[in-house]
Amino acid sequence: MTQGNISNSYEFGNIDSPKNLVILLHGLGSNGRDLISLAPMWAKNMPDTVFVSPDAPFACDMVPPGYPDSFQWFSLQVRDPILILQGVQTATPILSTYIKEQMEKYGVSADKTALVGFSQGTMMSLYAGMRFDQKLAGILGYSGALVGDVGNVQIPVHLVHGEADDVVPFDEYTRARKALEDAGVKVSGHGVAGLPHSIDPSGIESGAEFLRKALY
Repeated sequence: MTQGNISNSYEFGNIDSPKNLVILLHGLGSNGRDLISLAPMWAKNMPDTVFVSPDAPFACDMVPPGYPDSFQWFSLQVRDPILILQGVQTATPILSTYIKEQMEKYGVSADKTALVGFSQGTMMSLYAGMRFDQKLAGILGYSGALVGDVGNVQIPVHLVHGEADDVVPFDEYTRARKALEDAGVKVSGHGVAGLPHSIDPSGIESGAEFLRKALY
């Protein structure tokens, strides 16, 4: 896979004079327009926050040709842990550059910047966020997993995962939470009984509470 870049993102909220920045990272085969749909639900209680949701840097290689709005952070055609880690490592500098660009664009510091991910976006948030050269405010992850080790930056993390997830098994939530807690990371979150690979109202509500505490 050739080196890519983030060429498009969606924004919502206080665009002109934000105090906080929330960056939402979508899952495999989706796009930034998907997760920006969370922003209106959160913005009403965070009126001084700008939400941005980029398209991942690579076209999704698991959909048929003719779907130009399907993107990925890394390939999952071969689910080998080594290849997945390599894919995450390739995408991390691209994401880190984007985070810095958005912080500069909106004049928001790292400690007022949070990452939110879904599925593959959660994997990217945990890996890149824990290795970002400035300490971010927090990481909110839905239905994801921890790729590689924890990293060396201590950032509050909130994880929500459906117990009936048949795409990223709930065991990944348990494994990620234990690894993070063992490394001294402050972790909150919960499983949701009966929930498949999705985000439910309880996750949206607890995510909003986490973001408010992290950013205010």
